[in-house]
Amino acid sequence: MTALYKTIGLIGKPHHQGAEKTITTLCEFLSQAGYQVLIEETVANTISLQNIVIASLVDIGERADLAIVIGGDGYMLGAARVLSCYNIGVIGVNRGNLGFLTDLSPDNVIEPLKQILAGESYSEQRFLIEAEVYRHGKLKSSNSAMNEAVLHAGKVANMIEFEVYIDNKFMFSQRSDGLIISTPTGSTAYSMSAGGPILTPNLNALSLVPMFPHTLTSRPIVVDGDSELKLVLANENYENLQVSCDGHVILAVMPGDEVYIRKSPNTLRLIHPADHNYLKVLRSKLSWGNRLY
Repeated sequence: MTALYKTIGLIGKPHHQGAEKTITTLCEFLSQAGYQVLIEETVANTISLQNIVIASLVDIGERADLAIVIGGDGYMLGAARVLSCYNIGVIGVNRGNLGFLTDLSPDNVIEPLKQILAGESYSEQRFLIEAEVYRHGKLKSSNSAMNEAVLHAGKVANMIEFEVYIDNKFMFSQRSDGLIISTPTGSTAYSMSAGGPILTPNLNALSLVPMFPHTLTSRPIVVDGDSELKLVLANENYENLQVSCDGHVILAVMPGDEVYIRKSPNTLRLIHPADHNYLKVLRSKLSWGNRLY
């Protein structure tokens, strides 16, 4: 029987004691089981293992069949934006807080991992979005996001003005602190904190969530995931505007700029344990399972 995975990459948050401990445990287990193990370079230099193969995140994407990301959802997002460019499965081990993207517990990681490596698992594709900033018709900057792209001012509590178009059709103009454009994956992140809807991961949809709008009639709206969104910044805005991608990458925006947001051609292949249930995850992470009486 041909093994599903032969080369496995380990990616973790550097200088994080828990992540380094988990990586050491996984490296020893996988090496003894006969897998080729690649350890991402930024964390490889912080652990005390001998005879390890060090690789960049891009190398892992190109050479490995499976990547195991140890950390919180934030660290997973950073790795996902790179790994989505490659045909590689990704598993998350939760060393953060909520852990919507990181299924495995660091306290019990070996047994469920054995089942996944034996094929007792299922995978799903999570789509990303791309944000592009145009100035006078020319592309100035771009990046991808797995959770959300957020248009906002560079200063806290600073209202901005913009128009929103869906597939080149005018939808609304708005004065607010900004706008969150979220994927289903990101619907349980910043968007949820702002009062946006939770979207199940299988939906092909995007949610648009206004941030503290000036008019009470502004409400979140869900649109088709294949829509092209265009945000046109009013010339009256201040100059310190930004588009944040997953809260990690900042794109500078000027008054009069146009921001295009559309689905990325790349997707992330998440690998889950066979008993994974998204509704169970919601109940657990959001405490929906607590008894009311």
